[in-house]
Amino acid sequence: MDDLINAVWHAVAYAVAGGAMLVLSYYVLDLATPGHLGTHLRGVDANGQESVHAHSRSAGVITSAWLLSNAAVLFTAIWTNGDTDLGTALGWTVAFGVVGIVLNAVMFFTIEAIMPGSLRQIVTEPGPVRPLAYVAAAAAISVGAIVCASIA
Repeated sequence: MDDLINAVWHAVAYAVAGGAMLVLSYYVLDLATPGHLGTHLRGVDANGQESVHAHSRSAGVITSAWLLSNAAVLFTAIWTNGDTDLGTALGWTVAFGVVGIVLNAVMFFTIEAIMPGSLRQIVTEPGPVRPLAYVAAAAAISVGAIVCASIA
């Protein structure tokens, strides 16, 4: 019974730490994009009304990729360090979670610097997914895969 209680406690601790890291990841992307990312995802027009014509599908693609990328990093850190004590495993999880977030932000701004146009502006434009959003999403997932490989 003690093993079960200990395992549940660890699951709760990892979920809280991982959830906090994913929220941090979202807010970093929010800071990197013009306006409030949530309004671009929800589709809020200039009058403050929700509209299916005001949401940015590009923002949805990139936000999803960021969250998946960072969740993969968190999963890998937990998976590879789960046999150690909880403090060490949480330390690895948070440390590599921060690394994943920072590297995703660096890659986001690098793509914006080397591509014509403003990635930050393209991401927030209403309408269909723009090809550059797919590039930024693929880069985010790639960063996550590279960080996962460095952990494992």
